[in-house]
Amino acid sequence: MGARIVFLGDDFTGASDSLATYARGGLVTRLVTGDAAPENGLDVLGIASDLRSLQPSRAEQVVEALWPMISREAPDVLHLKTCSTFDSAPQVGSIGAVARQLIALFKPDVTAVIGGQPSLGRYCAFGTLFARGPDGAVHRIDRHPVMSRHPVTPMQEADLGRHLEAQGLAPLTRITLPGLHDTDQVAQILRAGPALIDVISADDLPRIGEALAQAGGRQLLIGASSIAEILATGMEPATISAPAPPPGGLLTFAGSRSSVTAAQVAAARAYERVELTPAILDDPQTPARLAESMSADRPLLLHLDAEADYRHGPDTLADICAGVVARIAALSPLRALGLAGGDTSSRIVARLGFTALDYLADMGQGACICAGRHADPGRNGMRVMLKGGQMGAADLFDRFVDASTR
Repeated sequence: MGARIVFLGDDFTGASDSLATYARGGLVTRLVTGDAAPENGLDVLGIASDLRSLQPSRAEQVVEALWPMISREAPDVLHLKTCSTFDSAPQVGSIGAVARQLIALFKPDVTAVIGGQPSLGRYCAFGTLFARGPDGAVHRIDRHPVMSRHPVTPMQEADLGRHLEAQGLAPLTRITLPGLHDTDQVAQILRAGPALIDVISADDLPRIGEALAQAGGRQLLIGASSIAEILATGMEPATISAPAPPPGGLLTFAGSRSSVTAAQVAAARAYERVELTPAILDDPQTPARLAESMSADRPLLLHLDAEADYRHGPDTLADICAGVVARIAALSPLRALGLAGGDTSSRIVARLGFTALDYLADMGQGACICAGRHADPGRNGMRVMLKGGQMGAADLFDRFVDASTR
């Protein structure tokens, strides 16, 4: 019997956050790549992808390739895990394009967009999306100091329904805050067609869960890890026994150029820090020099220059970064790898050949440590920390070093 819930992550950092949330909620969960063998005994199967960085035509090919794995599980709930800020566009990372294809393949009885994740400071009120910024204030998403200026998918529309309709998702019926208290009415709306549900408080989540349970049927739920918070309500975390980490050094790669990640890089004291300027990144000798400088006693932190012009599109830049990390890992064994930034982390995890990730430990807001599953004993059990560009406390990178040496 397959997993009752399958979630499809649009990048690895976001997928790892849902992995952690389902596991913390008591559900036996594993996050796999598209090449993984069938899994047994799971409550939740997560499938990681890099959909967030792809054009719609390429994203459709990826979904088509992953569909046999999803279909084999025959889940009651299919969770399309998106970024909590819903940053996406018709031409890249289109949530609407992927949702349309999943609707056609899965044929859900209920399709719902869950509009907020209060635990991360994301709120949806009357269909309008808000997010807490680095300054601690809550901003409408199209006026957010970071997301309105995202280098690939700047958010220029705060009305989440209009934002997704521009990507081809059918018009969404609004289920707004005043109506959330009427479970019967919400369930009827959910059964009638695609809907967008407001969320501004943790108290809204169990009400939504009750309405979803009452609506029944196969359900396609679109949104962040708030969906995992709705569906996983156990008191005891569920963990899967993980192998010991292999011997080697610790490498952290910050592919995100957000102000949050930049502050984390600046705060890191336990590392040798190397800024990968365009010239250094393009130098074919860079991986060998960096691998030679690695040691088990001195972690290495690589990061991009937030202001530099790398003369590559985001897709190509992510591939180049993945190639650098993969070459370093081939030359110098790693016991632990930290990754910051959704697009680059997706490519790096795939390039290193991990077949699955198991949740090990929470690292706070949108970050966790996993154990990588790999056919190579030299990489099996490697500790992998994943976090989105906007996620994590200022001292996250140093705490990863501490956690990886215990």
